[in-house]
Amino acid sequence: MDRIFVARLAGLAVFDPAGDQIGRIRDVVVSLRGPLPPRVHGFVVEVQPRRRVFLPITRITSIESGAVIFTGKLNVRRFERRNAETLAIGEMLDLGVQYKGEPVTVLDLAMEQTRPSDWQIVKVAIRKGTRRRGETFVVDWDEVTGFGITQRDQGAANLLAAFESLRPADLANMLHELPGKRMAEVAAALDDDRLADVLEELPERDQVVVLSQLRKERAADVLEEMGPDDAADLLQELPSDQAETLLRLMVPEEAAPVRRLLTYPEDTAGGMMTSEPVVLPPNATVAEALAHIRQRELTPAVAAEVYVTRPPTETPTGRFLGVAHFQRLLREPPSTLLGAMIDITLDPIRPEFSLREVASYLATYNLVAIPVVDELGRLLGAVTVDDVLDHMLPEDWRERHD
Repeated sequence: MDRIFVARLAGLAVFDPAGDQIGRIRDVVVSLRGPLPPRVHGFVVEVQPRRRVFLPITRITSIESGAVIFTGKLNVRRFERRNAETLAIGEMLDLGVQYKGEPVTVLDLAMEQTRPSDWQIVKVAIRKGTRRRGETFVVDWDEVTGFGITQRDQGAANLLAAFESLRPADLANMLHELPGKRMAEVAAALDDDRLADVLEELPERDQVVVLSQLRKERAADVLEEMGPDDAADLLQELPSDQAETLLRLMVPEEAAPVRRLLTYPEDTAGGMMTSEPVVLPPNATVAEALAHIRQRELTPAVAAEVYVTRPPTETPTGRFLGVAHFQRLLREPPSTLLGAMIDITLDPIRPEFSLREVASYLATYNLVAIPVVDELGRLLGAVTVDDVLDHMLPEDWRERHD
């Protein structure tokens, strides 16, 4: 086994002796020892369902291209970092350190096997200067100083590069395991739309921590990128004056649906619904409907149904006419008008329906989404099955992986 750069281990599949994949590497656990090379204790491995466990380096038999193989049994107890331990990817990449008296940035760390079952961080990949014009070097560990110093502003570019392909839920899980300061730094380095997706998957207290660390203008921009229902849920966790400040900073057209959702109790259909389902007029065609539900940003549940209404098609819409299920859309000629194929047997629900009533309705009719209308028959939004599950599970379900 040769020199291995830790950032390249992120996401690597882990296999047991029988050849079955049991998870993926999310980080490398090391202990800092001053000028001595850090000793590698093992890997943080994510197994389903989104549980992070510790795999000791002593159990590793092979680290090859695309796979890590271990021997023995895996302890499935949730990983808890000890005080003397550091996460090499999550906490050490992007650190500002010193090399020959000059400031440099840590790009990566290289581990080598010094003797059987003993691995150490022996090399550091560094950059001198800016990202665009800097020079990069690979130097010995003892040539670099400053790893043990707490830094006010640590970047996150190299960490995010290591986890670029992670789904929002998995990236949120990774952030949740980081110390609060580092979590806020990494979150702030994400693009607005990526951060919005990740925020929707974080536990509520982490959402508040991250949002509170952002400039108010940036926080408002991120809220605009979130689904109105998720933005409303997050704002409900903030002090009322802070929430109102952010709402005022949002674009009025983006803030309006969020304000409407905030008027409903959280555990009702109105409080759970999204105000941005797929809505089209009856003279739209099947081809147009399919084009709308193919949009990448739509969740499968939202894309499962097209709601047909009289103009306007922005919620609250004109009179609600019915639902066009996506399976029916696939069976009809592209030129068919939606008004000729809507399901009028599905009765919409009212915003005051309780969580239990909404869940019962979805289960009774085997639905993944249900339209919500007001007393005038206007479509207000739709409640999807994932929203219902989110409200039915324990409040701390995103943090419980045992």
